[in-house]
Amino acid sequence: MDIKVKGLTREILEKALKQAKEGRNYILDLMYQAIPEPRKEISPYAPTVTTLRVLPDKISVIIGPSGKNIKKIIEETKVKIDIDPEGLVRIYAPSKESADAAVKMINELIMDVEVGEVYMGKVTRVEDYGAFVELFPGRLSLLHVSQISGERLRSAKDVIKVGDILKVKAIEIDDQGRVKVSLKDVPENVEPKNKFLFE
Repeated sequence: MDIKVKGLTREILEKALKQAKEGRNYILDLMYQAIPEPRKEISPYAPTVTTLRVLPDKISVIIGPSGKNIKKIIEETKVKIDIDPEGLVRIYAPSKESADAAVKMINELIMDVEVGEVYMGKVTRVEDYGAFVELFPGRLSLLHVSQISGERLRSAKDVIKVGDILKVKAIEIDDQGRVKVSLKDVPENVEPKNKFLFE
C-alpha cells in the first residue's frame, strides 16, 4: 500500500483491514437477513429506462406536427424520450408507472386500425356522400352517409361539419388499406383506442 505516513506499521494495517472485513461481513449478514435474494422486480418508484422499437416511418407520427405528440407524452408522463433514425425509442422515466404510461401513449399513436374497434376521429372534409375522418395523424377513414344514422340522409353535410370530433367504429379495411367507419354502429360505453389524442 502506498501510504507515506511515518509510524504506520504492517501490523497496524493488518489489524485495520481485519476489522474492516469483520465490519463488512456484519453489514452483509444484516442485509441478507432483510433481503435474502434480489427482488424479482425493481421498485415501481425506481427510475427506469425502457426501450421499444418502431418502424422508422412511425417516428414522424410519434413526434407529431411541430413536436406536438412527443411534447404531450413528455408533459403528461414526466419522461425523457430519445428516438434514433432506425426506430429505437428510449424512454427515461422517474418510475415504472410513468414509463408504462409513455409506452402506452406511443403504442396508441402508432397502432394500426383494426376492424371492430372504436376510435375517435376528427372530420377533415365533408362531401354529400360522406365525411373523411382522421383517426391518427395522416390516417384517414371514410364515413359513408349511409353509416351516419339509422335514418336516410340526403347529404352528410346536413349533420356533419369539418372539425367535428366523432366516435366511430372501424367496419372495413379494403385491399388497398382504405378504412371505412360507422357512426351508427358504435356501441355505448366503449373507450376509443386512441382517446388520448383528443384529450
